[in-house]
Amino acid sequence: MSSPKLPQTVTHTSILEPSDLTTASSSSSSPDSTSAEQSQSQTSLSSAEEDTTEIEPLDLQTLNAKLTSVGKSTSTAPIYAQQLSQRISKEELKTSNHGILLDTYGNEFRIPDVSVSQIRAAIPKHCFVRSARRSLGYVARDLVQCTFNWCLFRYVLTPRVESIAASTLLWAIFTVIQGFIMTGLWVLAHECGHQAFSESKALNDTVGFILHSALGVPYFAWKISHGKHHKATAHIERDQVFVPSSREKYASKFGKMMHEVTELAEDAPIVTALALIGQQLMGWNLYLTTNTTGHNHHQKAADGRGVGKKNGFGGGVNHFDPDSPIFDQKDRHLIILSDIGLLTTVAVLTLIGMKFGAFVLTVGYIIPYFWVNNWLVWITYLQHTDPTLPHYDASTWNFTRGAAATIDREFGFVGRYFMHGIVETHVLHHFVSTIPFYNADEASEAIKPILGCHYRSNTKGGAIGFLRAMWTSARLCCWVEPSEGAEGEGKGVLFYRNNNKKCIPPVKLDAPAKVPC
Repeated sequence: MSSPKLPQTVTHTSILEPSDLTTASSSSSSPDSTSAEQSQSQTSLSSAEEDTTEIEPLDLQTLNAKLTSVGKSTSTAPIYAQQLSQRISKEELKTSNHGILLDTYGNEFRIPDVSVSQIRAAIPKHCFVRSARRSLGYVARDLVQCTFNWCLFRYVLTPRVESIAASTLLWAIFTVIQGFIMTGLWVLAHECGHQAFSESKALNDTVGFILHSALGVPYFAWKISHGKHHKATAHIERDQVFVPSSREKYASKFGKMMHEVTELAEDAPIVTALALIGQQLMGWNLYLTTNTTGHNHHQKAADGRGVGKKNGFGGGVNHFDPDSPIFDQKDRHLIILSDIGLLTTVAVLTLIGMKFGAFVLTVGYIIPYFWVNNWLVWITYLQHTDPTLPHYDASTWNFTRGAAATIDREFGFVGRYFMHGIVETHVLHHFVSTIPFYNADEASEAIKPILGCHYRSNTKGGAIGFLRAMWTSARLCCWVEPSEGAEGEGKGVLFYRNNNKKCIPPVKLDAPAKVPC
């Protein structure tokens, strides 16, 4: 069966066609964990012995031709070809103990074989430098922009129009722009949570707490759960966000069994559209209050905190309860502090509404707040949901595999200026999350030759392509299951499938045998 090409631009490191992807597995621990955190999570990280097998190099002339065919200069082609030939052999392309793994588009997938030490060694040392002055400068810039944007529309533009329609249009434009700027402030608080803002943990947490609290985010609660997401990215049982449905769970939503999923009718586009609208409007709030899209295996939480608790309303799993299984007992005071921050914000907003009126509160804060939530969900959903990305079960996952199961996209000026590049450098961020965003582009370019064909990006169409990708992922990424040709460890590598008759069909399963009475 021929494999259709990925709908993504080929970067200077994507030197093989999808069907040529190859690898062996490797492991590492999170580079951003403290020594205590690493020792605590060591049992969940796989280890691999050094492979000393002698392999036959790939034909450099063939690889050079491939690079040249996608517009790479002949001067750089031999460099990348030589790097890759050290890791890939012809024999590996023919045989694998993983069987045949196919992503949603039908392209062959090979499990990544890079290590964190390789990634870190490739990054220039100055990229790790965190400047408090520079980071605070960006905070000041965004706050000034927020103030200027309000004054411009409030006191200059809207007073010049008389019609309600024109005034409404101007205020709508204001909320969009304000949403972009406030999302940038959210990203800067995100930098604080990863200690990428400065060298000072106290400064990082102070700035992050203030900014996130002002944006309706429980800073320390989010910081803890987000850290766990980074330590278990793409782990089907431990990841904290956008954990995909299993085939069984997806079928159960329609009252079907696993083997009956192929009989389901195609989702009507209107159904997909309505689901996306709900996700964008309320997805972030539902995540905070019910842990929706987070894992639902809380029975293993420390100190029995997860016994009898589950995701959903009233299930006891949320970002506000100090006893939630998302957190440990030692985190209790931080969760309470996060709640105090939110209550303070609510009190301030109430006073603003009482003093300046509902219009000022609604247009100046509430609508932009929902724009921020929209972009937050849009960005994170597309960072971790794509037809080319795998997920792993507990027996196959390790840190580097999870970190590589992310994708870079392109949101143009909006992404790079307002949102500080969070869309464009996410792969790097999952390998080394303490690198500040203003050094992330250079660091990303540095690691691409190391990742080689394991680096994922979809920059086709720029900002418009980024917006369109939401629809593509929603239609194609319905649940995950192993590839039909998977063997051994490959059975623990899960890819998206769908009942919309798009791309690779789901594996056909036999009905369970009837138990005699």
